[in-house]
Amino acid sequence: MANPRYVDYHDHEWGVPCHDENRLFEMLNLEGAQAGLSWETILNKRATYREAFDDWDAEKIAAYGPDKVAELLANPGIVRNRLKVAAAITNAQAYLRLRAEGSSLDQYLWAFVDGKQIVNRFTREDRPAKTPLSDQISKDLAKRGFKFVGSTIIYAYMQGIGMVDDHDVTCFRHSRK
Repeated sequence: MANPRYVDYHDHEWGVPCHDENRLFEMLNLEGAQAGLSWETILNKRATYREAFDDWDAEKIAAYGPDKVAELLANPGIVRNRLKVAAAITNAQAYLRLRAEGSSLDQYLWAFVDGKQIVNRFTREDRPAKTPLSDQISKDLAKRGFKFVGSTIIYAYMQGIGMVDDHDVTCFRHSRK
């Protein structure tokens, strides 16, 4: 039987254009936390992540010190990987620098696609793990100090936030554009 969280995510979030700053920041960090694991694992821990990471408040996360890191690493409801926890803090700091430059994550990301969703016509078998665009975004994010933003992670992120609609052509959620 399919995990209801996974089905709900597929049916209501994956491939749906997102412009909500908090969710964009959350998803960037969750995609990084997912590295080496299944997305279903992360979805099952998502509510605990929100609580543990102060509802993805970047200003709070950027200021986390050793005590908070120790608390996070002791929390069985998240992925207790020191590098991934540190990446969330580093990403919050990089995100705040982006905002200080006068941009939002929404403006920054969607500028790569001129504000328009890319609708692909793939089957599950021919869907790529990364693309030249995810390579470009990955390199730029890394240059800006973000962590756990390799091209494969960023392509999954692009799918998750709806910059790309990669629903199978036979799926009821596939855009018919």
